[in-house]
Amino acid sequence: MKDRGIGSGEVDLIHLIRHNPGISQKDASRELNMDKGAVARRTAILEQKGYLIRKNNPKDGRSRLLYATEQALSAFQKRKPERFSPCNRAASLRRFSRKNRRLKTQRLKMKRLKMKRSNIADRDSTDHILYYFCREKWILLVVTITGILYNIGMAAGPWFEGRMVQYLYDILQKQRRPFEMIRLAAAYVLTIIFVQSMRYFKRLYVRKFANNISKNMKMTLYRNLLNRKKAEQEEAGSMMTKIISDADACVEGMRKFTTEIFDTGVVMIAYLGMLLYYDWKLTLLSMLFPPIAYYLAEKLKGIVTGNVAQSRESSARLNEATLERVANALTYRVCGQESNRNADYERYLTDYERKAIRAGVWENAMQPVYQVISMLGTVMIIWFGGQNVLGTGWIIWNVAAFTTFFSCYRKLAVKSSKAAKLFNAVQKARVSWIRICPWLRPVSPEPEQPVYSPAALSVRDAAFAWPGHLPLFSGVTFHAEPGEIIGITGKIACGKSTLGKLFTGELVYDGQISLGNTVFSGRGSRYENGVGYLGHQPELFDGTIRENICMGKPGNVEPVLKAVCMDHEVDALPEGADTIIGSGGVRLSGGQQARIALARTLYHQKSLMILDDPFSAVDMETETRIFQALRLRAKDSIVLLISHRLSLFPQMDQVLWMEDGTVTVSDHRNLMQQKRNYRQLYEAQKKEAENHECE
Repeated sequence: MKDRGIGSGEVDLIHLIRHNPGISQKDASRELNMDKGAVARRTAILEQKGYLIRKNNPKDGRSRLLYATEQALSAFQKRKPERFSPCNRAASLRRFSRKNRRLKTQRLKMKRLKMKRSNIADRDSTDHILYYFCREKWILLVVTITGILYNIGMAAGPWFEGRMVQYLYDILQKQRRPFEMIRLAAAYVLTIIFVQSMRYFKRLYVRKFANNISKNMKMTLYRNLLNRKKAEQEEAGSMMTKIISDADACVEGMRKFTTEIFDTGVVMIAYLGMLLYYDWKLTLLSMLFPPIAYYLAEKLKGIVTGNVAQSRESSARLNEATLERVANALTYRVCGQESNRNADYERYLTDYERKAIRAGVWENAMQPVYQVISMLGTVMIIWFGGQNVLGTGWIIWNVAAFTTFFSCYRKLAVKSSKAAKLFNAVQKARVSWIRICPWLRPVSPEPEQPVYSPAALSVRDAAFAWPGHLPLFSGVTFHAEPGEIIGITGKIACGKSTLGKLFTGELVYDGQISLGNTVFSGRGSRYENGVGYLGHQPELFDGTIRENICMGKPGNVEPVLKAVCMDHEVDALPEGADTIIGSGGVRLSGGQQARIALARTLYHQKSLMILDDPFSAVDMETETRIFQALRLRAKDSIVLLISHRLSLFPQMDQVLWMEDGTVTVSDHRNLMQQKRNYRQLYEAQKKEAENHECE
């Protein structure tokens, strides 16, 4: 058959059809232990070769029956008879069975491998809970050992209580000596010391676990927020709530889960084992009530989750309103709108109070309800346990057994009510986790910053447009060599600052920008490691002047302070460069803030530096001195200086004039001759400066 293009599988199928005329494909698949698709493919091949025909089933008219043709019969007759004997057919079926088992085994192995890879990915991904637990596995190991010892030791408490009650009864009956009671009490005290020491170490390491989780989670949030553009669009109040409140709620939920898995889970198993040992019938009867508390907590889960979510949303709105109210307080006072804004703020505050109280009630007020329901089993214990003590119950008890059983159940009921509360805490943490999970997804790590050598800048046909709007500018083409300072100016809102941001990789633009041998397409490329950027607003944090300039990079700040004409002013401060400037540089003047930010940019010198209006808060004399220092310090860099003040533009190597969506690249002398608006703007500013000097 092989010379006719028929394999062993097709031969076995023909053999089956010869001995079972009119068999269906489904039955053939079952007989040969072969996949239905494989039978269908082989049937089509045999039919094409003329070895079988298919006929409609007269019973249903839909299925097809298989019959061997005369050609197949003659072909089989030419083969050796033993090739088609029942023994060989059975061997063929066994061969197909083994092959099918191998395929199933391979599929199972692949499935397990995918699951294993998925678990490994979860452990390595910051937006999975498992990642944070695996990161602290050694601390969790200590928590596990101490937690098991502590909670198993807790089960010894009811036993000692029962024995002490029995000893007291026996002493009153003069059946025991007081010394035996003292010895039992001493053993109880030693057990308590051991158990509480385990409790101390367990809680210590649980707190370390929670602190490490909080640190790692907040560092991940901070790093990811800095690397995502969505952070720029987020409301300040909502962002603060996500980072502080939601992260803390997640960590608290993870801490409670880790604590209660031992303080509730393990100890409940120990208590339950003791109850079953003393009287399993009474145990089953009294344990009917704790599951009711669990069921009630599960049913109220949706209500608790909804109220917590509403409280968080209201808190975000209140934080946003608070920041907005503080930032614009002077504006509202000057415009006489303080009372209106106070009324709006009061509305936000009232809404938050109402929703926070409602969430707190649902989260905390149900705890006594859970506990009362769980303790209803004590009625059964008092009734049936009393009968056991009297000798008329299911089993004979003494006072010690009754006391131990009652104490175990009471503690078990209290723990079960806490377990119900744990469900609510976990749901609260789940709401916060859902909110911050998108911000925890891993992003590509920042590449190490290489030391950049002087490099040429080439811009070709760069264009930018905001989504849904006409192009802000287009056709920007120029070339710059290291040491050049290029001025960018134009009318208000012509796109000067936007053009500067193209070089930071934060905006998606058309065209091409190359720095040295590196070519960037402009489709969200990130190459800020070779670009220094000073925005229009100085971004200073609450630290010293030195810290704001160095940003963790060791070095001497005196040269850059001198370059921005801040050296004498800093020396006059009580602590010099180590003076705390406050959040946003609030303790400095506007000009000082701008110069500190400029000093930071010069300290972290790059191949290309974009300075957006760096001289707006300084006088013209200081501006000239800083420009001269900038020319000396930037001899190996390219500087794009964006400004609306044109006093220094005659000294620029090139000037980019932006007007009506077009960018003209030239120098100051040619622009004075070719662009009337540029000439008028320069002359108006020059005349204003001369009048100011005369005054």
